[in-house]
Amino acid sequence: MYITSEGLDARGHWMDIYGKRGTQFGKDDMPTYSIPLAIHDAPIETKSYVIIFDDMDAVPVCGFVWIHWLVANLTRTHLEENESSNAQDFLQGVNSRYSHDNMTREEASVYGGMAPPDKSHRYDLKVYALDTLLSLENGFFYNELRRAMEGHVLAEASLSGIYDA
Repeated sequence: MYITSEGLDARGHWMDIYGKRGTQFGKDDMPTYSIPLAIHDAPIETKSYVIIFDDMDAVPVCGFVWIHWLVANLTRTHLEENESSNAQDFLQGVNSRYSHDNMTREEASVYGGMAPPDKSHRYDLKVYALDTLLSLENGFFYNELRRAMEGHVLAEASLSGIYDA
């Protein structure tokens, strides 16, 4: 299994529109215009997908891996850009803005785009093919997602890109 995204340019950088230099923002100027992606060659037994989009380069800045987007129960292999804002056929979990910026679970259960405060950061898009739908609700937490996924991962793939400060 592998994933692609039209949100990456030829240099391996996430395009400006998906982060702090974009045009669509939520509460506290959180970028909300989500990245597009396509999943290829998933196992035939796949029932759903999980997406985790995070920033490990955030650890020196805030002390933890910053979660930008959590998606569960995606049953198709393609997401158009900005689908986070009107998601109806998949669930979204809480991003790190929930605890850092005192957002409600609902406000933080969307794509929270890239906004590196100190230098260019590498952002990792991870997709997991699962053999089931997960018993979660919108606004789930990362730990709830990881526990629900246990024993159900058929395949995984990742894609990384840089977003400039």
